[in-house]
Amino acid sequence: MPCQNSTLSNYRMTISYDGRNYLGWQRHGDKPTVQYVLEQAVEQLFHIRSAVRGSGRTDRGAHANGQVASVELPAGLQGDEVKEQLNDLLADSVRLEDVSNVPSEFHACNSAIGKHYRYVIWNDKKLPAERDGRVWHVKSRLDVEAMINACSVFEGEHDFASFATRPNFKQKMTTRVVSRAVMRQDLPLITVDICANGFLYKMVRNIVRAIVKVGEGRYTREDLCRILEAKDRQASPGTAPASGLYLEKVYYSQDEMNQDAQELLLDEHI
Repeated sequence: MPCQNSTLSNYRMTISYDGRNYLGWQRHGDKPTVQYVLEQAVEQLFHIRSAVRGSGRTDRGAHANGQVASVELPAGLQGDEVKEQLNDLLADSVRLEDVSNVPSEFHACNSAIGKHYRYVIWNDKKLPAERDGRVWHVKSRLDVEAMINACSVFEGEHDFASFATRPNFKQKMTTRVVSRAVMRQDLPLITVDICANGFLYKMVRNIVRAIVKVGEGRYTREDLCRILEAKDRQASPGTAPASGLYLEKVYYSQDEMNQDAQELLLDEHI
């Protein structure tokens, strides 16, 4: 294996993970987080300590199919070999889907121009065991057509302050551009896809909770418009569970983002 003074190069990783066993993405000491287990695997394989910088944090219990990270590894490695060797060291709940060499200026977070999140709801009285912790289980029957109609409220450029759960700091700017917000149903499965140039803390989960309120008959589309215009978190309902949230894709080009949004629109009308 390469020694510690080897020349390093920049690599891009695409990662999927089942978040049930992890306290989110962000490293927190030696606690089980996705970033921590990846960095441990890198150190074990290459005998170097190298930060695995993700495109952004995901919450405890949330999942990913297309998280992206950048990391410095010894130069000259073959991406497929790195993927295979690291996957051998990782639990099945974390998988590298792709590894490739990228220019030194690429940064998984700073280079990103947008993201695609998916939220999954299981709308039935009974939940299959394999779905436990992987969906939001809503037992009462939802008015899915009303929910589908409500999604477009969030498309376009808006101040999403009403849908931003603030941690120990306040976001300086809460305006985001949502290029697509669509819902599809294959009952009991309901999926919500949201693409935007950026997301506030728990924004997707807060939006989904409001949309489900519509499905429950407790809110209308007009109520969502009013909440959005209020720009006040106190005007909005609570937060959907992390169990149904998936980071699907991170965008690094406008063409890629536009194409994905168009595909979602076509899927909506199939």
